[in-house]
Amino acid sequence: MSVAIPETMACVEITEGGGLCIATRPVPKPADGEVLVRVAAAGINRPDILQRQGAYPAPPGASDIPGLEIAGTVVMGSGALKQGAEVCALVTGGGYAEYCTAPVPQCLDIPKTLEMDEAAALPETFFTVWSNVFERAALQPGESLLIHGGSSGIGTAAIQIAHALGSPVMVTAGSDDKCGACEVLGADLAVNYRTDDFVAAAKDFTDGRGVDVILDMVGGDYVARNIKALAMDGRLVNIAFLSGSRVEIDMMPVMLKRLTLSGSTLRARSVDFKAAIAKSLKKRVWPLIEDGQITPFIHATFPLAEAAQAHALMESSEHIGKIVLIT
Repeated sequence: MSVAIPETMACVEITEGGGLCIATRPVPKPADGEVLVRVAAAGINRPDILQRQGAYPAPPGASDIPGLEIAGTVVMGSGALKQGAEVCALVTGGGYAEYCTAPVPQCLDIPKTLEMDEAAALPETFFTVWSNVFERAALQPGESLLIHGGSSGIGTAAIQIAHALGSPVMVTAGSDDKCGACEVLGADLAVNYRTDDFVAAAKDFTDGRGVDVILDMVGGDYVARNIKALAMDGRLVNIAFLSGSRVEIDMMPVMLKRLTLSGSTLRARSVDFKAAIAKSLKKRVWPLIEDGQITPFIHATFPLAEAAQAHALMESSEHIGKIVLIT
């Protein structure tokens, strides 16, 4: 049965002053190898905040509408992905809208145990965690992982995946309540960075060895402290620099401990690169979601028209887990 697709849709635009407003635009047309999705929900991520502030422009060819992850129903199929399929998808932009196009290889079936708002919280965070922690840093079962920002969307995903795959997990967070939430999700140790030294805690956590892998989105003076907290052959992966990217470090411990310092961004990577991550997630992580071992942690949902309020909540850092827009 064909689905009637309107000519226009509601979406969220970024204003000249760095605000957000509801607008009307033409429904996008999918290119070859893409599908058109009627969006039910869209996840909010820190890169959306940066884009709104003018610090993270959309890559060439991407929609200027913010939003990097969606869940909804395919209304215009392509290849094996037919009309009517319910999917969640990683996109390069355009998620804050009633309709969004997505490359077929970046679409994943919605796990049977999840609602649309939960599924919308998966793609950006889970693709990022898998690519950086399990591919770039090659975390192995039994190796220890330290996650900075453990109560964030990225953090709550990383805790659950690493715990389910057999790694001891330590996190930092900014309050006792956030630390408690991280422990409920599977963290073995949660450190309030406002009151405790995470370097000393990491040494205690590992009987003096240091942790094997650190996932950091803070940067700044954390970089030098991360180097102290790492074990021999440890790996540090930076995915953001909320406290600044210009740092001064002593490279001698990097050499003596054979450390690997790395970083990455995901948005501008190729469809083929993201497709490989999608395949790994479907094989390794989706079964854990369907078994109930991993569940997206949703802090709040907002209607599309209240995207500005949703951004304000994320900027306040008072949330735990994901914030999602409902269309």
